[in-house]
Amino acid sequence: MSLTLTLLAWSAALLGLYLGPQSLLYRAEHGVKFAAGARDGEPAPQSPYLQRAEKALRNFLETYPAFIALAVVIELGHRESMLSLWGTSLYVGARIAYLPLYVFGVQYVRSLVWCVSAIGLALLFVAAVG
Repeated sequence: MSLTLTLLAWSAALLGLYLGPQSLLYRAEHGVKFAAGARDGEPAPQSPYLQRAEKALRNFLETYPAFIALAVVIELGHRESMLSLWGTSLYVGARIAYLPLYVFGVQYVRSLVWCVSAIGLALLFVAAVG
């Protein structure tokens, strides 16, 4: 199996990494009963950590479909190259680093790490269509 396909498979665990803190913090703050319900009515106030975990998850979900699509195009089109390997590695590595930086409110470095993940996606795009 290619490195691109391997990292694509491991990206499912990365999705779990993003879902975990948001889910656990939500249940810790609002209780299992509320989390299991329809959540009708006004949402309860949330801690900064839960707000950041939800924002980090949303941010990940905004770029994850592009990563999946590009990785699949590279794999099916037999376009794996050093460029695609760098792109895949940068995206996955930066997304791993991004979550704790966002949840703990680390400014500037978090934005820099996000830029690294965006560069990874750009490299994947160039490898896929170039």
